[in-house]
Amino acid sequence: MANGEKVKGPASYFPSIEKKYGKPIEHWMAVLRKAGPLKHMELVAHLKSEHGLGHGHANALVAAYLAKE
Repeated sequence: MANGEKVKGPASYFPSIEKKYGKPIEHWMAVLRKAGPLKHMELVAHLKSEHGLGHGHANALVAAYLAKE
């Protein structure tokens, strides 16, 4: 960040998610939007089973997604 503050919360996982899975965060947000109105852990399970994400990465994406909805 420009002011030198460290990114906190779910967004702190975003660089490693993009690097590991080769897709931008917006791709994963679109996947979550298409998944429909599911609960937090249902969305996490969807990312893990259908897209091969690890639990921590899936959880961070879902937390960020639901915070914006």
